Amino acid sequence: MSQLLQFFIWVPLFGFIISLMLPRKNERLISSVTIGTAGINLLAAFSFVTYWFMNDYPVLDVKQFVFYKAHDIEIFLDFYFDKTTAVFSTVGAVLAFLVAVFSKFYIHRDGGFKRFMNNILMFFVAYNLVIFSGNFETLFTGWEILGICSFLLIGFYHDRYLPVRNSLKVISVYRLGDICLILAMWMSHHLWHQNITFINMNDSAAVASLVRDHYMYVVFIGVMILVAAAVKSAQLPFSSWLPRAMEGPTTSSAVFYGSLSVHLGVFLLFRTYPFWESVLAIKISVIAVGLFTAFIASSIAKVQSSVKTQIAYSSITQIGLMFIEVALGWHEVALVHFTANAFLRTYQLLVSPSVLGYMIHDMFFSFTPKKLEVGTSFFSKLKNTVYILCVKEWNLDFLLHRYLWSPFKWIGKALSFISSKAAIVILVIIFSVGFYLNLHPELIPVSISKIVPVVFSFFGIMIILNAFAEKGSALRAWLFVVLGQLFITLSVAMLSDEFGGLQVLIYLSGSMLFAGVGAICLSRIKKIDNNINLDIFHGYSQEQSRIGFIFLIACMGVAGMPLTPTFIGIDILFSNIHTHDYFIIAFTSLSFVFMEICVLRIYARIFLGQYKKATHAMAYRSS
Repeated sequence: MSQLLQFFIWVPLFGFIISLMLPRKNERLISSVTIGTAGINLLAAFSFVTYWFMNDYPVLDVKQFVFYKAHDIEIFLDFYFDKTTAVFSTVGAVLAFLVAVFSKFYIHRDGGFKRFMNNILMFFVAYNLVIFSGNFETLFTGWEILGICSFLLIGFYHDRYLPVRNSLKVISVYRLGDICLILAMWMSHHLWHQNITFINMNDSAAVASLVRDHYMYVVFIGVMILVAAAVKSAQLPFSSWLPRAMEGPTTSSAVFYGSLSVHLGVFLLFRTYPFWESVLAIKISVIAVGLFTAFIASSIAKVQSSVKTQIAYSSITQIGLMFIEVALGWHEVALVHFTANAFLRTYQLLVSPSVLGYMIHDMFFSFTPKKLEVGTSFFSKLKNTVYILCVKEWNLDFLLHRYLWSPFKWIGKALSFISSKAAIVILVIIFSVGFYLNLHPELIPVSISKIVPVVFSFFGIMIILNAFAEKGSALRAWLFVVLGQLFITLSVAMLSDEFGGLQVLIYLSGSMLFAGVGAICLSRIKKIDNNINLDIFHGYSQEQSRIGFIFLIACMGVAGMPLTPTFIGIDILFSNIHTHDYFIIAFTSLSFVFMEICVLRIYARIFLGQYKKATHAMAYRSS
């Protein structure tokens, strides 16, 4: 029975590969493959869950494929099945099939029909990877692919301004959650001295021992899991990204941000609950996040003028309540709550265009303005204040930008001198010296041997932040990302004797290959009109779609796309950073946050947005 779990990954993956090969204009064939794949997945889900239930619903765990093994590091796919997976997989299969059928008509004759269906099929793969995951590595693989699919579907309408900007906003917040999940994996590896599975987390005696002996480390893992879950499920203070994600097609909004993807934060709490259930501080934190989110999001939903925004904040409210239910141990209630909310939000989003038309018609013929009420009491003023805050969505978007991203952008702008030719030469010389010292560590004085890796990791994050704030040449920003990545790799290699040779080769073989491909793509685009600056959207996907697709693959390869050598290398790299190397883990984590944001920003600025030469249809600034 356990071996059948891989079927739920292979079916949508094969459907995705087949759809890539189909001609772009053959909508009937593309939709048939998508609906057929979703239908087979639905039939398989019902059949498997029925068979599993008739056999006394055992907990299944199977180690599927080992990607890398050395010492206490083992990176492998692991599939897991229990009642939580049964509910999430069945609900996901039903909604995926319904949305696939609906999309056939909703996206009909759209120029991006094939692109949309490809992304939906890739979403099925990623979603199944997450809910069938038996360890952090498998879960993170699907988690990352979901992030890329979200970015592509939010920015689906390339010729519009806001969808592209909002896709960058969403992937920026997502990346924060991704790195928190990586840090949770990193610390759990050092606690267990192995790449643990969720079966290990169910060992109450082992977990109790860890809580007793390494309480602060356990709290750190719990906080990282909570932040990752809060980001994915749009809980406070990260709630503002969900309404922005509604810029994509309505059907993708339904399956991503109404029903399935947005509930994966709840799923992460389900999976890791045995680990943090005995830590009171984490339970209180989960309940507090859910409670405040439910209160604030429900109040925001009541005053929004956009139907999609109302649905988004209503869904956020219900997910906040699910956080509370999971923390209190009411898992059956939370599963029923998830099922009901997923179906309701999908239905509401799919019919929202029609409902909007009916409401406009009703307001036009039967609107009666409310009588003006002037209140001077304290409660009236408080009510009006809360009302204004809710209209402004409690300024969550502004606060995230002001206090989370702007300080790093300011630092990047302050480091603009790094872009000069003299500074680049100095950096190359410093890297060369460091590379030589790494080959001959006996030349480094013992008194500074612990400081040197920190210095190189500091150089790495500074270079990447400079690329993050770059407004000039896209090619220069791309090369700075690659150079920063080399500095980070060198710092970990100097820190750990075990991270060298084969491990460095595994990591750099993927990233450097994709870095070269990306540089060639940007050079090809520069030859068209000699302008690839990052101060405007160029929209080259209109006429250079193939180069755009290749560059997107290069971006994901440099940033660590799942199942590439870079992705495996990231796990190896973090595993070789010790728990007491605070500065290096901080600099390295920040580097990987901004690295993906930088490369996807380059992709969005060069290939997305309306075409700058005005030879194609021009969209309004807002959608």
